[in-house]
Amino acid sequence: MFGEVCDMDRRINENDIYNRPLTCEKCGGIMIFKGVGEYHCENCRHVEYDDYGKVRLYVEKHRGATSSEVSMQTGVSQKAIRQMLKENRLEITQDSAAFLRCEVCGASIRGGRLCPKCEMDYHRRMEDEQRRQSKMQGFGKAMEEEEGAKRFHRNY
Repeated sequence: MFGEVCDMDRRINENDIYNRPLTCEKCGGIMIFKGVGEYHCENCRHVEYDDYGKVRLYVEKHRGATSSEVSMQTGVSQKAIRQMLKENRLEITQDSAAFLRCEVCGASIRGGRLCPKCEMDYHRRMEDEQRRQSKMQGFGKAMEEEEGAKRFHRNY
C-alpha cells in the first residue's frame, strides 16, 4: 500500500514539471485540456498554456532558438526544456550547433535518449527477453504424463 502511494506521488510530481494550469487566473474556473499544451477555462473560455505549450509556440515562431533563449523568453526552466527533448516532445533543428548525446554510445542526436542504432538494439533485447519469458511457462518438476494428470508438480 505504502509503495503504491509513493509511486502515485512520484507520478504526480513528474507531471507537475510542466506547470499545468488547473484553475483560470481570470475567473477561477476549471481549466480543460485541449491538446498540445493548451487549456481553456470552462467558464470564460480564457486560454492558458502549460510549459510545453509555451515552449512549442515560441519555437514555432522562432525556429533555431537556443534553449537558453527559449527559457528566458518563456520563463520555462532549461531543465524542463531538456526533459521535453529527452521525451521526444521537441526536436533540435538540423542546422543547429547544439545537440544531445545518445545515453548508450554518445552519438549526436536531435531528440530522445537513444540514437536509432542503440534504440533498435534495445528493442531487440527486449523482444528476446520476452521470448525467453514466454518459453518458461511451466514451473516445478515435470511429472510422468498420465491421462488426466497435471503436467507439473509444485515442490513446496
